[in-house]
Amino acid sequence: MSLLISSVLFALSITGPICLLLVLGFALRRNQMMNEGFIDGASRLVFNIALPMLLFTSIAQTNFSQIISFKLIGYGISATLIAFVLLECWASRAIDNKRLRGVVVQGAFRANMAIIGLAYVNNAYGVQGVAAAAMYVACLTILFNVLAVITLSRSLNQDEAPRLSQVAKSIAKNPLIIGIVAALPFAATDWSVPEMMMQTGQYLAQMTLPLALLCTGASLSLRGHQEETALLPTVTLLRLLIIPTFMTLGGYLIGFREMELTILFLINAAPTAAASYVMVRAMGGNAVLAANIIAITTLGSLLSTSLGAALFKGLGWL
Repeated sequence: MSLLISSVLFALSITGPICLLLVLGFALRRNQMMNEGFIDGASRLVFNIALPMLLFTSIAQTNFSQIISFKLIGYGISATLIAFVLLECWASRAIDNKRLRGVVVQGAFRANMAIIGLAYVNNAYGVQGVAAAAMYVACLTILFNVLAVITLSRSLNQDEAPRLSQVAKSIAKNPLIIGIVAALPFAATDWSVPEMMMQTGQYLAQMTLPLALLCTGASLSLRGHQEETALLPTVTLLRLLIIPTFMTLGGYLIGFREMELTILFLINAAPTAAASYVMVRAMGGNAVLAANIIAITTLGSLLSTSLGAALFKGLGWL
């Protein structure tokens, strides 16, 4: 029982503040302190500047030469691609409204690795764990953004399938991918970002999560159409149970153990990334559904991550 209680407190210390920010955003919108114009402007600021800067400053300060695990990265990329293809096939058959398919698929596979996932790992293993997970998260973040652009482009373009050149252009112009790629030379070499620029970047990075979650909370509306709200339990089950189990079990079967296996679970047990809402809104998708997916999975992750962490502690891996 003490292990379960400590696991619950561990998860609550990470996701509790996020939940409170969602509730605050919801309350601010209802009190008219955040209006539609503010939400639109703030969402663009997060997507185009703050979140790319968060990724840039995090990766640019990491020495990848000491932490790269090609086996872990290769497995993560392969398993994510398999999960993505399966989700796309399922969505095309199970969801009649084409414009909702991309939102659901992204909400299911796109975990909040860079923020909540790394926070879980840091609480479990400290700096050593974060260093071990950093390159994995960087590579998977790029893949997540590429796959998100693909699924949302396919879903929101109802007249014709997007051409490869259109998808490639969208990927190349994606601010999150630009921020990650721009940081790689600094992480791979002895180059350093000038102190003044790095400090400025960190100021911008620090506003990312609070502002993104306030906007997400302000957009919450569980009074959506029946077709939308009916999808929430399925997406939650996929994001918090099926995908983490698939990723963790697959990792166990190919030989990952102890810290590497636990990192796989903690990273993939994170709720849907806040950036998914920002991207859906920027691309003209159903932002209400995207926001609700983030809220429900964030709340649900309190339970799912706690139970998983308790299991791993019982096995002596955490």
